[in-house]
This record gives sequence, structure tokens and C-alpha cells, in this order.
Amino acid sequence: MLLSEVNHFANAIEKMLVRGAGLIGSTAAWGMYVSTLHQSEANDIDWRKKIKADATKLIKTRPTAVNLKWAVDQQLKAINDCASLPEALETSFQIATKIWNEDAQMCKDLGVHGLELIDKISRKKNGKTVNILTHCNAGWLAFVDHGSATSPIYAAFDQGIDIHVWVDETRPRNQGSRLTAWELGEHGVPHTIVVDNAGGHLMQHELVDLVLVGSDRTTGDGDVCNKIGTYLKALSAKDNNIPFYAAMPSSTIDWSREDGKSTPIEIRESDEIKYMEGLDQDNNLTSVLLTPASSNASNFAFDVTPARLVTGIITERGISKANRQALLSLYPEFSA
Repeated sequence: MLLSEVNHFANAIEKMLVRGAGLIGSTAAWGMYVSTLHQSEANDIDWRKKIKADATKLIKTRPTAVNLKWAVDQQLKAINDCASLPEALETSFQIATKIWNEDAQMCKDLGVHGLELIDKISRKKNGKTVNILTHCNAGWLAFVDHGSATSPIYAAFDQGIDIHVWVDETRPRNQGSRLTAWELGEHGVPHTIVVDNAGGHLMQHELVDLVLVGSDRTTGDGDVCNKIGTYLKALSAKDNNIPFYAAMPSSTIDWSREDGKSTPIEIRESDEIKYMEGLDQDNNLTSVLLTPASSNASNFAFDVTPARLVTGIITERGISKANRQALLSLYPEFSA
């Protein structure tokens, strides 16, 4: 699909044609550039007002992932500081390119730090397989490149560490079984798909060494908001003394927010729960009804894992404890 209008960008984000915190942010940044481009082509005297309206439209598409608003706000601030529309157009292009490139570099860097964690577990196990449980998709398809939770996995595999990944199916959209499994397979990483509720069983039977997830918004105090079901994985990990880490670029940290319970939780269409898409025997994409047609369904897209259940947060600058003081030691520029 060619994205040539701001409405195209908004629809692609809202309908999850593009998804994942980092990729949503980068897509919105380019949406802002397209908005500026259209005002430039029309030479509109109300260009500031119309770009601001487009910014509001983009921000409203998905409320939970903070990267979206972060990217749009960066663009809006830079554009508002411009004296002319031609200057705004050039600046907007530079900002979108910067956000795109930084997302890839930050994910690559956090992979290096996460690799150290996996390597330590491998050494402790004398080189035996490190079993990692992940949830949802935080990989190539969710960021510009590398991914967040998958970046350390790819780095470890490329380093020759013996790893295996348990892939949660991640209902209702099955981002784990459809996307993460595909990515890992393309990279050659050994993996096994399991139903969402198998995590606790695997942990009880010592089949998980590390839980590694991404994040759509993490508070400055270390509460991690991620795909629905993440909280339950964290509870199981805590009960079984298994480390639980969240990996994310710093653009996912919401420094203005302390209590994760106040994070806006997106509620999506109920049909995502009631219907499932897949390929039939003729390799055609089809949709089937899973529930009674008349039954109601509530589709909460995210939940919040309290900082007390998070062993650490992996960022592009290193690994931090899940609290404000520790995070600010990596990012002192946000202490003011």
C-alpha cells in the first residue's frame, strides 16, 4: 500500500498495517513530513494550522504506544520553530530521517547490551541451551530494524550462543505465532510456538531461563506497558525466580508518567477476538468465527507490569533497574 496522504498514514497505524512501538513512531514522523509536503505544494497560508490538525489526527490513531506521540511532537516542535514553509519542509524531512535512523541504531545497541545478559546465563549453564520466553512481536516488523526484545536474541545467536525461544502465540492477533515465529525462522533461530497460557507451566518445569519482552510505554518509574498477557508472564516469572527483562529504545520511556496504572489502554474492535484469520488448504487467507455470534467480547490490547516484577530494563545505553533513579543514571538529561 502506497502511503501518500496523511489519512493513509493514520489508517495504516490504526488498522495495524504497520505496528510496533518503534515503527509506529517512525511511520508517524513520515506522516508529518507528508503533511508538510502537501501544504508546501498547495502553498497554503494556513499551513501551521493544518499541520497541527494532521498531528492531532495521527496521535489519536493509537493511544498506548508513546513512540507515536513522541515522534509527532518532535516534528511539530521543529516545524513550529521554522520561519517559512520551505524551511519547515526541509526540517521535517531531516527529523523523519533522524527518527528512522535512530530507531535502527538504538535497537542495535540495546541488542549488544542484552547479549551480555544472555551470554552470562549461557556461561552459568556451561554452554547448554538458553531458553528464552517472549511475548507478542518486538522484532524487525515492529521497529525499523533489529527489533527490541528480539535484538539481543539475534545478537546472541549470531555470536554462536546456543539459544531456543518459546514463542507465545499472543492472542487475539497472534503476533507471536504469525510474526515473531516467522522472523526467528528467517534468521535461523531455533524456536517453538506455544499457547499463551503455557508460560507458567514451562517455568514451573525449569524450561525457561529468561523472559524477554518489549514495551509500548514504560513509565519513568519502571512500570512496563506491553501487549496484553505480559503481566501474567511477569507474575509467573516472579513466582519461579526467573529473570524478567523488558527491552526498549529510550523513545519508549514516558518520563512524565509515574504510575503505570494511569497509562491509556487501547481497546480494539471485538471482532479481533471473535474471528481469526489464517490460510485455508488452498493457501487463501480466510476468516472464521470462533465464538457465538451474539456474545460480547472486550479487546483490551495492553496491560501494565509493575516495576516490582521487572528484573531490569534493557536500553541502548545499558541495562537498568526498573526505577526512576536507575533509569536517570543512564539518561541524566531527563532529570530536570
